[in-house]
Amino acid sequence: MFESVGSLAGSPWIYALVALSVLLDVFVPVLPSGVLVIMAATAAAAGSGAGDQVPEYVPDILALTLCATTASVLGDLVVYRLAWRGGDRLDRAIARSRRLTSAQERLGAALARRGGGPLVVLARFAPAGRSVVSLTAGAAHRRVRDFLPWSALAGLSWALYSVALGYFGAHWLGATWVATAVSVLALFAAGALAGYLMRREPEAAEVGTAEVTASDVR
Repeated sequence: MFESVGSLAGSPWIYALVALSVLLDVFVPVLPSGVLVIMAATAAAAGSGAGDQVPEYVPDILALTLCATTASVLGDLVVYRLAWRGGDRLDRAIARSRRLTSAQERLGAALARRGGGPLVVLARFAPAGRSVVSLTAGAAHRRVRDFLPWSALAGLSWALYSVALGYFGAHWLGATWVATAVSVLALFAAGALAGYLMRREPEAAEVGTAEVTASDVR
């Protein structure tokens, strides 16, 4: 089983690897943090009898979820604080990316309109959405007491979903590479759906604003 998901999944070092990956993927969204969480959860399922070969070390589901959640919140807060302090360097870095500038403008409008709560949770599943929302919340000087609870909920939701995919996928399909692949595909599907909804949200807000303006004119 461990030949298919990686030997580190059967070592206590898996927690450090997961924490580091989740913490850093707010800066480098291509890091496979979700895949690592799924691998570790698959290993936990194998240790509870989902597979034929029981590993020497079995990751703890609760510890894995707590580890991923904590690292997610810490990463969000680091980016939030950096954006809060701002500076010319950060502004220039954002300005160089047309995609990031556009996303920041659209998400900034959504954050202002809805307080940002549901959007922070949704963004945790979308590719690079977590980074953009944390940057936007910090740059807009949102209060940390408004941002932190939603960041914690977002991190917990994402961690629970990823752990559940790996754990139950292994129980249902067996602790093999097939179960891991199906779980990873489900994670990517959730990310694609979240990204779509995030793009639709600002568009809906713009349409609503236009309708109100037209009504006022009439």
